[in-house]
Order: sequence, then structure tokens, then C-alpha cells
Amino acid sequence: MYNAFFKRIFDIIVSVLSIIILSPIFIAIPIMIKLESQGPIFFKQRRIGKDAEEFLIFKYRSMRIDTPNVATDKLTHPEQYVTKVGKFLRKTSLDEIPQLFNIIKGDMSIVGPRPALFNQYNLIEEREKVKVNSIKPGLTGYAQIKGRDLISDEEKVAYDLFYLNKISFIYDVKLIMKTFISVVKSEGVKS
Repeated sequence: MYNAFFKRIFDIIVSVLSIIILSPIFIAIPIMIKLESQGPIFFKQRRIGKDAEEFLIFKYRSMRIDTPNVATDKLTHPEQYVTKVGKFLRKTSLDEIPQLFNIIKGDMSIVGPRPALFNQYNLIEEREKVKVNSIKPGLTGYAQIKGRDLISDEEKVAYDLFYLNKISFIYDVKLIMKTFISVVKSEGVKS
């Protein structure tokens, strides 16, 4: 049975192997970020995790340091804030790979609902109503492959609930494979 213990073991194994395989990228990206712009390499942001507890998510910085701290889809002209390197990182989802450390730390899982920003009150509330916040958020999830930035909060919650009711090892592996295909095709990326 694929319970929380086995899911956690799977998360750790996949995260450690991914960090080893992607180690050249972990070296190249900080250099690219620093060559283009001033500011930190990493971006930390308050997100909502399991049981609606806050944690700090790690990402490579893809936007200017004066960007308002809201979800990208809530910005009027998000493209004006994204750096050139950031555009590439976001399109390829490479800005997300530092979250492998969030997974090892135990804040996140490989697969689960994407963690809401601390100020996405409607999304948090709707997830709470259907118990989606009872599981760890993920690096990827069903909503990610069903539209990512292009779907409404209501659709995200429906997809998250679908995942919650279908969690299994096979389903997680299937979603990881679908995510890889979606990333290669740059599907669902708004900016």
C-alpha cells in the first residue's frame, strides 16, 4: 500500500537522484542569473503546505527584485517583471528545481497540489473545504498537467481533489511522466 511512509521514501529517493543528475544545472543557473541581474540567486516565498501550515518555498529567481509578491497570473503585465534568463527558466520550469530541497526537508512531495501563495485566500479556503490541504503540496500535480497557469482556482481545486482521491504509486509515476512531457512542450505556462 502506498501510504504516507512509502510516498515519503519515494520522494526522498527521486529528489536525491534528481539533484545528482541535475547537478550541472544547479551550477549553471546561478551563474546565468548573476550575469544578467543584481539580487539573490534564490527566491523564497511564503506558501501554504500540509494542514494549511506556512513554509518557505525555494525557487531560482526569474523576476526582477521589485516584483510585487503575488501570483504571476494576478500581475497586470507579468512579462515586464520577468528577466531574460527568467523567461527561459519559467518556460522550462527549471526555476522550480530548488524545490527538490523542500521535498527532502519534508515541506513538499514530488506529486501533490501545487502550494498556494500565502495570500491566495480563495484557493486556500476552497482547498480546505474539500480536505486537499490534508496532503503535502507537490512539485507537480494533476492540476499542473491539466492547465497550470491557465486554469481557474475552482478548476485547480477540482483537479486537486481528484488527485487526493486517486493517490497511488502508479498514479504518481504517471503524473511525473506527463509532467515531463508537458514541460518539454511548455504547456500551460502563462509567462
